[in-house]
Amino acid sequence: MTDLRTALSRRPWWMQLLLGFCLFMTLVYMPFDLFLKPVAEDQEVWFGFMLTGWAAKATEPLHWAIYAAGAVGFWKMRSWMWPWAAVYALQVAIGMAVWNARQGSLVAGVVSFAVFLVPTIALYRARGRFVADVR
Repeated sequence: MTDLRTALSRRPWWMQLLLGFCLFMTLVYMPFDLFLKPVAEDQEVWFGFMLTGWAAKATEPLHWAIYAAGAVGFWKMRSWMWPWAAVYALQVAIGMAVWNARQGSLVAGVVSFAVFLVPTIALYRARGRFVADVR
């Protein structure tokens, strides 16, 4: 139990949430999405544009790889996570703005961009935390 506490103490609470999200997506949601969800129901969003059907199914392994890399990177606090975690978070922020703007709500786009910019900035400023390449 102390090893787990030590491992978890290496990152702030907000980064623990990102680690938890990456673990959930890697171990639960993406396997379900890829192997169990019917192609007709598949949807993947990239840069604010939704792919459906086989196009979505074809890009799911890339999302899975991103979440798996995030899980490993956050768990082990890998140095390569900086700046790539912030870059991906910025892509999500931009994607949320584009998505909402395309749905006709510029205000929602600006608000969602601002909300997702918070973890983007936090990740960018966390460079010093991503130095311990713990095996």
